[in-house]
Amino acid sequence: MKDLALDQLRTLVAVIDEGSFEAAAAALRVTPSAVSQRVKALEAATGRVLVRRTRPVVMTEQGAEVLRLSRQVDLLVRELRPSRAEDTPPTVAVVVNADSLATWFLPSVAPVLDRVRIDVQREDERHSLARLRDGSALAAVSAEAERVPGCSVTALGTMRYRAMASPAFIDRWFADGVSPASLARAPFVNFDRVDDLQRRFVRSVTRDRTDPPHHYVPGSDAFREAIRLGIGWGMLPALHATDLEASGAVRAIAADARADVRLFWHQYQLESPALAVLSEAVREGAGLHLR
Repeated sequence: MKDLALDQLRTLVAVIDEGSFEAAAAALRVTPSAVSQRVKALEAATGRVLVRRTRPVVMTEQGAEVLRLSRQVDLLVRELRPSRAEDTPPTVAVVVNADSLATWFLPSVAPVLDRVRIDVQREDERHSLARLRDGSALAAVSAEAERVPGCSVTALGTMRYRAMASPAFIDRWFADGVSPASLARAPFVNFDRVDDLQRRFVRSVTRDRTDPPHHYVPGSDAFREAIRLGIGWGMLPALHATDLEASGAVRAIAADARADVRLFWHQYQLESPALAVLSEAVREGAGLHLR
């Protein structure tokens, strides 16, 4: 492999983040032709096809390793430059699940965002490590404890979810309590097609693969509102349901209807002050908010 040029590595990051050569050119303040030439030169140097020229561009499997290197080198080089008053802090790409993003994550990192910028990518907590492996991010909140090569793992705590619904919904569907029969009939709300919290709770009660009627409502606030409106029952984070429960707008469908999800912080092991500041804030915030 030939020596890799810094401008080529930065250009690859911009192409993937912006989704096209033209958008990357605008972000880098160069011409689309220059972006194309840099990517071609990087591909020639590595001997790999790094991106598929689609709309949006798609990174190849061979490109994932180069993208990881590109993000890490870019972050470290930016931090090595002498700082000036007009400089913006370095940016760290981080993967966070929607419920953490809607509850504890932003209050935790807000105090340090004058020293580091964040590029948050939303992903289900059970699928977030794929974004680390393919080079999309340098850190992630995940429900998986498995260590990604080159990363460290820290346990953050447990996020408690409770199966909740509006009082009217409970009166209609669970008047005789939660049972395999009532769960098979009562509609529930799914966040998206990778969200399996509701189905896992159903299986824990029914002991089979019953698939009740359900709705898809993406977005933590919209999901919460759907439950409040009686569209279905769903697993709400305790951190996100306190006010609704206090007002009587929702309540648990059964006293023991809950699930606990352990969360972990994964980060690439880089000597990066920005990544260290962000990681410390995440760990401290999790200690305050999570179980």
